[in-house]
Amino acid sequence: MTTLKIMACFGLIFGLFSLFRIKLEDFIGGVFEGLISSPKGIREEILEQTKEKKKSFLKRGLEETVEILTDTGRMDSFPLLCTVSFFLFAAGAVIAILLGNYFLIPVFAIGFTFIPFWYVKLTASHYKKTISAELETALSIITTAYLRNEDIITSVEENLPHLNPPVKNAFADFVTRVKVINPNVDEGLEELKGKIKNDVFAEWVDAMKACQYDRSLKSTLVPIVAKLSDTRIVNSELEYMLKEPRKEFLTMAVLVVANIPLLYFLNHEWYNTLMHTIPGQIMLAICGTVIFVSAAFVIKLTKPIEYKN
Repeated sequence: MTTLKIMACFGLIFGLFSLFRIKLEDFIGGVFEGLISSPKGIREEILEQTKEKKKSFLKRGLEETVEILTDTGRMDSFPLLCTVSFFLFAAGAVIAILLGNYFLIPVFAIGFTFIPFWYVKLTASHYKKTISAELETALSIITTAYLRNEDIITSVEENLPHLNPPVKNAFADFVTRVKVINPNVDEGLEELKGKIKNDVFAEWVDAMKACQYDRSLKSTLVPIVAKLSDTRIVNSELEYMLKEPRKEFLTMAVLVVANIPLLYFLNHEWYNTLMHTIPGQIMLAICGTVIFVSAAFVIKLTKPIEYKN
């Protein structure tokens, strides 16, 4: 009976959205964006800037996710991410209801809501590492070509077929801008610098701008490109070290959850006490809360450290 009511509720919601021709993804994305950019008074702004008042946990998580998506060029996926988060919120509540444990409803609902945002944080380092590797290749071949012909436009053009997105897109836009829109190379390089968030890349662009006025400075480009290789090696070592606490936490969380079905086979009476009595259900809710809170702290404390040469 409970399952039928839940299905009817979801059917009613989807029916209303279809009736009014509202895209669920746009609606949910707008709600989450409203949470981030909600209007604040001057007093609240001052308190936040002076660290006297902290932002809510949800707002901080959303702002960090938006920052990561912006830096990695994936901001278009934010509405989809919010939609998945909403469905996981509903799924968590439904699972708790089906288990007959109403203490777990807020725990599962809130905990499942943050899973997509935690996923973005965990995959941010991998995405940045991929961009860094592609950037290392791109700057190496472009610099080699520039040392030969001393023309940045020609150097980029002849190597574009060997590049991969998103680095290729940034350099292709640079060439198009200089050749079609504005021939000012300095302004084009400055715009190029803002398209890829990387300190070594920014240093390379600044050096390339200096080379437009003094060709003898082109010798400074090769050491800058070499920094990318050193940075990649050190970041890989740091990432390996940070993976260990995550593995330990995941192992412990799996053991805690796996003990529940295992208890069913070892001692059925204890299993019934845990699943169908008020004290047992409260204990499950406490365990669920500890797991989700611990996951948030583990992800925060093992956030990748970017080594800067």
